[in-house]
Amino acid sequence: MPNSKLTDRFGRTVNYVRLSVTDRCDFRCVYCMAEDMTFLPRQQVLTLEEIARLARTFTELGTEKIRLTGGEPLVRRDILELVREIGSYGLRDFAMTTNGSQLPTMADDLRRAGMHRLNISLDSLDPDRFRRITRTGKLSQVLDGIDASREAGFRGIKLNTVVLKGRNDDEVPELVDFARRKGVDITFIEEMPLGEITEHDRSVAFCSSDEVRGIIRQHHDLVPATEDSGGPARYYRMPGSQSRVGFISPHSHNFCSTCNRVRVTVEGRLLLCLGNEHSVDLRRVLRGNPVSDDKLRQTIIDAMELKPEKHHFEVGGDVQILRFMNMTGG
Repeated sequence: MPNSKLTDRFGRTVNYVRLSVTDRCDFRCVYCMAEDMTFLPRQQVLTLEEIARLARTFTELGTEKIRLTGGEPLVRRDILELVREIGSYGLRDFAMTTNGSQLPTMADDLRRAGMHRLNISLDSLDPDRFRRITRTGKLSQVLDGIDASREAGFRGIKLNTVVLKGRNDDEVPELVDFARRKGVDITFIEEMPLGEITEHDRSVAFCSSDEVRGIIRQHHDLVPATEDSGGPARYYRMPGSQSRVGFISPHSHNFCSTCNRVRVTVEGRLLLCLGNEHSVDLRRVLRGNPVSDDKLRQTIIDAMELKPEKHHFEVGGDVQILRFMNMTGG
């Protein structure tokens, strides 16, 4: 793998790219999107070939880790073809974030296609509550998907839980114990202020990572993990378990100083920061230069100058970022 050619103005090396493959999803999670969403017309969405071309170019520029996101990546037609292609690029880490609904039938194929790891969203272990948070999701389907993924033999499986006060914060101990029983990691995430929502008041629902840690410590000792995950989560280990507990804290303990990530939306916008609108239109470059990748490569290198030092998420007040999480890529 070549040394990264992507360094920003603050000396941070960018070697991790999150590629969104669709803005569509079979769930309507209350923190991610509105109940009635208008999705992008097909011509505005990158083709699988264009996404693979981006992945290959980033890899040539030193990217070591790629995560496929959405929406829900597994509702994209022919997604396994893209996984096979990117899986051949020799990445140190190739992962996907998924809601788990399609994993009962797709987990084994994904692993065989070259996917290393999965992040699976799980916000509740109560079927009725799970349905209220996801609006359309069926808990049993996701639990079956988790089991199918374990049987498929992925290098790593992590559960992601967005904690909402008064909605699922009381389930934190049960979710940790579930992760321990399944032998997987779990990460608790502070809700991010992306997109205008009316379903709940984010300032009231906000539950900090410190609060979640306090809840867990009533049941388990937490020892800071020494290994670096290469992502925004801060991990802890628990005596007597292989499972790690992670915390992603964009509000209370932002992870900007060590940020090594950029995102590409399914429209081909290169987002230099989750919490800012600094972006570059890579779709225009892709479609304007169908034969050579030289212009694309230089555009990505030049874009590093736009990466801001940090984001400025606020818990209350007006939303800072109007795009929804499904538009951003998880």
